[in-house]
Amino acid sequence: MSETKKQSFSYRVNVGHISSNPITVRLEADARERAGLAERWGVLKVNSVAAELDLVRWKRDGVRVKGRVKAEIEQNCVVTLEPVVSSIDEKVDALFVPEGSKLARIQTDENGEMLIDAEGPDIPETFSGDSIDVGTVCEEFAVLAINPYPRKEGAVLESSQDEIGEDVKAPSPFADLKHWNKE
Repeated sequence: MSETKKQSFSYRVNVGHISSNPITVRLEADARERAGLAERWGVLKVNSVAAELDLVRWKRDGVRVKGRVKAEIEQNCVVTLEPVVSSIDEKVDALFVPEGSKLARIQTDENGEMLIDAEGPDIPETFSGDSIDVGTVCEEFAVLAINPYPRKEGAVLESSQDEIGEDVKAPSPFADLKHWNKE
């Protein structure tokens, strides 16, 4: 097992302890976990990761995980390559059901095509055994909120058009087609 995998942001909650009364779970990544997260997320540094979640029974066998995950990360600016600090504050809302549950089945029409409503609720995730890793849930929501193109405040990418000059027209993408032979 790799060193990074050992240092994952993990916190397992036993599903049997969850009832209709919410259980509040607070998580905070330590220095080793943050280093592992930075490597997995492809960022320079993860300064902090913390979450507060409420877990409550959903339907008969399911669990709803609801709350917030907050993080502060450092990435390279896409223009200057200097470090940029970004904050993440993401709402977490996920449903889990045991493997084999009818609630996790994807509905299909009479032709066997999947029926997916883009505006509708997500299909519940499945879990095996008797626990759910809410640390991994938080990590998934946080990583989706990372800006893929961080830019330092005031950083401007110089236009290649300025180097060429305004009098020169950019070549047409179809310019080479005029030489194409029709036979």
